[in-house]
Amino acid sequence: MTLSLDDIFGENGVLSRAIPGYRLREQQLEMAQAVTGAIEDTSILIAEAGTGTGKTFAYLIPALTHGGKVIISTGTKTLQDQLFDRDIPMVRKALSAPVTVALLKGRANYICHHHLERAKADGRFESPDDVVHLAHIDSYARVSKTGDRSGLAQVPEDATVWPAVTSTRENCLGGDCPYHSKCFVLEARKQALEADVVVVNHHLFFADLVLRDEGSGELLPASNTIIFDEAHQLPETASLFFGDNISTNQFVELGRDTRVEAAISAASAGGLTEVAQALEKAARDLRLQFPRQSTRKTYRQAHEGNEFSLGLEHVDEALRELIAQLEAQAEHSEGLHHLWERATDQLATLDNWRDEDDAERVRWLEIFGGSVHLNSTPLSVADIFRNQLSGHPRAWIFTSATLSVRQNFSHYQAQLGLEDAETKTWDSPFDYQNQALLYVPAKMPDPNSDGYTESVVNAALPLIQAAGGHTFFLFTSLRAMREARELLLQGMKARSADYPVMMQGDGSRSELLERFRHLGNAILLGSQSFWEGVDVRGEALSLVIIDRLPFAPPDDPVLAARIAKINREGRNAFMEYQLPEAAINLRQGAGRLIRDESDRGALMICDPRLISKPYGRRIWQSLPPMHRTRDEDEVCNFLRGSELEVSARAE
Repeated sequence: MTLSLDDIFGENGVLSRAIPGYRLREQQLEMAQAVTGAIEDTSILIAEAGTGTGKTFAYLIPALTHGGKVIISTGTKTLQDQLFDRDIPMVRKALSAPVTVALLKGRANYICHHHLERAKADGRFESPDDVVHLAHIDSYARVSKTGDRSGLAQVPEDATVWPAVTSTRENCLGGDCPYHSKCFVLEARKQALEADVVVVNHHLFFADLVLRDEGSGELLPASNTIIFDEAHQLPETASLFFGDNISTNQFVELGRDTRVEAAISAASAGGLTEVAQALEKAARDLRLQFPRQSTRKTYRQAHEGNEFSLGLEHVDEALRELIAQLEAQAEHSEGLHHLWERATDQLATLDNWRDEDDAERVRWLEIFGGSVHLNSTPLSVADIFRNQLSGHPRAWIFTSATLSVRQNFSHYQAQLGLEDAETKTWDSPFDYQNQALLYVPAKMPDPNSDGYTESVVNAALPLIQAAGGHTFFLFTSLRAMREARELLLQGMKARSADYPVMMQGDGSRSELLERFRHLGNAILLGSQSFWEGVDVRGEALSLVIIDRLPFAPPDDPVLAARIAKINREGRNAFMEYQLPEAAINLRQGAGRLIRDESDRGALMICDPRLISKPYGRRIWQSLPPMHRTRDEDEVCNFLRGSELEVSARAE
């Protein structure tokens, strides 16, 4: 007998009998009905579900009960693992659903036998720890069934040895690899092709999409339903994958791999090793043309001095010389042949970046601590993505807690070419009027004024003390975050307050969150990576402070080009693009506060523009319906445990 959604989600339904503490939420049932309808009609649905709706079960149950092949794409590998290890097994067991499920990650997450053996033979490492890490990886690779690096806790996720023992699309030998028959990546893909449900992440989904356009993609053609969780991230991810990029790291790795292969193949004729070293040096010298700190520059800004142009020319010359040498010696080994193909591809990408004359794309550079990335990004991905929707009929589900501005989805729809999609929204079931308070302090200076961060910290200190710590302090820039830490420590010392203070960068995000939960009275300072995907329930978190409205820097090369294009077309870029982006990002940060029906706390937004500017009303009206105040005493009393006087609501 086929179960109805009421039989599954109802008060005495399947889920209530199988999952302790489960109870019916009307929003969850309605969303499940909408997802079911989209799957049955092979249509497009944009579904915004507020925190606490239970959107994961609302899309999983229709996906597991309606047959066909389903791809579920998530925003992060952490959420990917949570779906595969916890949520899907729970639902599958409750429903007794006979579906097969596979987890598929990008190839950099799987150990490569070929590169592992090469790393062992090479014996040169960036740090002494890598020697120990390599031994752990070697032992793990011998017994693991998946080769997934997440299963090896002894080796840190950011260990410098990982790139040497994993493959990239560039350096994979494919069918010519001597370890082809035992390849972990191929085994994971085989299981994904055979499974009913495949869990991927957005980066992998778009990588497969690009490969499909080149005739190599495998997953997408076979699917009947595609579900994007954390779908608000898609426009940025799509821009990344529908563009082109090449980095100095790729040139360095090409040179390094050539040296190793030359030594193995005894291909020393013609000075191949010396040419490879010349490319590595040219690439590193190009990075040294820029300051140490991370930044972004437009193509024009990078060429303002002769140094960058000259450095890029040296890379070009070294790469061409390496290609000539590899072509002459490619017959010595399959490895050298693959390196020649790889070098040729890199040169083509570099030539496209240098010579591109396309008004619909922007060329720019991103400078990191150890590398420079040369990027070419489409100003809009709407037409490109819309074309992907027009192929084989299938259902497309886009879901997140933040896709609209005051239930208006036009900005999100325009970004992805989803103007004809059905849109639905469900408010959070939480009682924000009694659980949460929105506080905007009075008499704050302009966010661009000197001393603004000091004013933010001074305004925050009384609330932090009233809350007894238990604080997330979120910033729109790393510089403000670092400045605030010093000011916060000074301010607490002056007030004889002593709460543990942690900051993004002190450890991995998971480590910091675990410490934050365990300490119970800590203050955690974070930038962009802590604005979303962070779930701290209960008393450990009762105060979220946001330093300013999260408008993207107007000098960001991609944003500046998009703004210019919109304005050239006679439209208002601020109202049409920048404001909706800021509102959606702010909703993400605000969403860290109330994660459970028993949570209570205050959201402090320090930026006076929320009140003083006409557009501020549009922003705060997109937030959950919290009680609002500008009275410091009221919010401090609330954080100390007093009940809200809802009738005294401040506008």
